[in-house]
Amino acid sequence: MSAFLFALALSFGVIFVAELGDKSQLMALTFATRFKPLPVLIGITIATAVVHAVSVAVGYGLGAALPTGWISLVAALAFFGFGAWTLRGDELTDAERHKAERTDKKAVIAVGVAFFLAELGDKTMLATITLATDHGWFGTWLGSTLGMVAADALAIGVGRLLGKNLPDRIIRYGAAALFVVFGAWLLVDAIAQLTS
Repeated sequence: MSAFLFALALSFGVIFVAELGDKSQLMALTFATRFKPLPVLIGITIATAVVHAVSVAVGYGLGAALPTGWISLVAALAFFGFGAWTLRGDELTDAERHKAERTDKKAVIAVGVAFFLAELGDKTMLATITLATDHGWFGTWLGSTLGMVAADALAIGVGRLLGKNLPDRIIRYGAAALFVVFGAWLLVDAIAQLTS
């Protein structure tokens, strides 16, 4: 097996398993109850590709870690904001609903930004950095990106299934609660990193 294929397979497997049950997968499930699956998956893919490119660059080129404490703090505040926004809810006029069906740019941007912030300093980023120190950068980047997108696609499928079978009010409260939990999780992580 070539070094590229080995790095691809190894990083795909490690990141796929690391992502199962991770906050990012829960976020994918949450976003899938609010938005169409394709824009959610596109946002996840873009954010993951960028974060894992940074991870590979750090691991392969520099061998150093990013200041994840401050990044986690900013991400925590963003998640509290997402929770409040979700709880408040949005009302669409017929014209807005028609426009939303034609374009999902806002969903892609919201999901992409949320995932970008959540993944900086996350275990999958650290795992990708670690893998990139010993394996080829391109195979590691491609495998880790595909592994994470595959795990999150699984969560999107579950989210869509739940979204079709639960009332909107329960979904809104549940999604808001999950965003607050993610924010608290990131805040505790940020405080631990900044005080150590």
